[in-house]
Amino acid sequence: PPAMSRRVVRQSKFRHVFGQPVKADQMYEDIRVSKVTCDSSFCAVNPKFVAIIVESGGGGAFIVLPLAKTGRVDKNHPLVTGHTAPVLDIDWCPHNDNVIASASEDTTVMVWQIPDYVPVRNITEPVVTLEGHSKRVSIISWHPTARNVLLSAGCDNLVILWNVGTGEMLLALDDMHTDLIYNVGWNRNGSLLVTTCKDKKVRVIDPRKQQIIAEKTKPHDGTRPIRAIFVADGKIFTTGFSRMSERQLGLWDLVCPPRRAEAREMDTSNGVLLPFYDADSSIVYLCGKGDSSIRYFEITDEAPYVHYLNTYSSKEPQRGMGFMPKRGLDVSKCEIARFFKLHERKCEPIVMTVPRKSDLFQDDLYPDTPGPEPALEADEWLSGKDAEPILISLRDGYVPIKNRELKVVKKNILDSKPPPGPRRSHSTCDSDFSQPALEEVLEEIRALKETVQAQEKRISDLENKLCQFTNGTD
Repeated sequence: PPAMSRRVVRQSKFRHVFGQPVKADQMYEDIRVSKVTCDSSFCAVNPKFVAIIVESGGGGAFIVLPLAKTGRVDKNHPLVTGHTAPVLDIDWCPHNDNVIASASEDTTVMVWQIPDYVPVRNITEPVVTLEGHSKRVSIISWHPTARNVLLSAGCDNLVILWNVGTGEMLLALDDMHTDLIYNVGWNRNGSLLVTTCKDKKVRVIDPRKQQIIAEKTKPHDGTRPIRAIFVADGKIFTTGFSRMSERQLGLWDLVCPPRRAEAREMDTSNGVLLPFYDADSSIVYLCGKGDSSIRYFEITDEAPYVHYLNTYSSKEPQRGMGFMPKRGLDVSKCEIARFFKLHERKCEPIVMTVPRKSDLFQDDLYPDTPGPEPALEADEWLSGKDAEPILISLRDGYVPIKNRELKVVKKNILDSKPPPGPRRSHSTCDSDFSQPALEEVLEEIRALKETVQAQEKRISDLENKLCQFTNGTD
């Protein structure tokens, strides 16, 4: 009968996504993964590098390895060490594969330039240090489309937006959260934020208007941490716990009042579920901290909206997880996701593929995807402009761009006009007096800068030579 035939299994090209760990020699071994208790993912990856927060005596450190540098990591491999307390979160800049930000228990956020060659010594000097939080900073996230805009959230219940290019604070969202912030996520064009908080609320925030535009109290009844991410069409996907401590997921529509499109119990494990979303395929991957599996779901426009696809299972639990941006995947192998699973002493890439018989480029698996060019400058975004990500085709694969310097131009305090008012005319800093002297000082600074740059270039050339020399003698 026709009624029976409708019970056909739902059509989806992602029903047969399957995960496989790489071969043993393609892992990164002998890494002392950080033991800090923090619900961050501890790992950040891009088409050039894998970065992992590591144990470090006294301060806070993370290690950065070129993607191709698999196998055993030399125990003297340089670290990025500038924080005075443990690093809690790291995030690669989406618009510059050589720039990474780190957030620390020492209350600062640091932004680092990572060279394409492996440096000889630890990297200890950030390009810029961002100071504004009064307690530890556990969350950072780059803006998806505006250049140099970085968000940080700390245990002071404060969310700060920075312009990394000037080292300045753009916005501080300080009266919105009454308790510890669990996570913060941008929507696709970076016009809105979603946050979860220990006060059991999920908030959607317009950061430039400094307004909460929607909130949902208790999307999950349990007391353990909730996480939320934007998925397509402004919907919000959440993970949390029921009153009976079962893990749950939910999908919410942001029309007021927010209604639940879908919610379901998963299991009774107690690890917080880290959600990773791939907008190109509308798949959410859930990686529980301390779990040994990755579950994935497809999100569609029609009920029941969240469709379970499959589970990748392994024997060992994960301490953290990195998620490769689309442009870092191997399209010739029909790879649609790659995870970097942290164990206690190693990092294991896990490749998710959709097997296809043909060797041709599968354009249905690879719609154009966000590339490395920002769509906006920081000040355009701040003034209210929005722009969708600038997309690239993966038809011929993606080749990472050569190292681009991040230049931080602190605003010159001499540029700012003196305050208006009568007292000014008597000041000794009269314009006639200061102009030539000022020119002279600026000229001198310019010359010093050039010297420093020349020396830096010389040092990096020498380091490069030394690298070639030491690599040759391995």
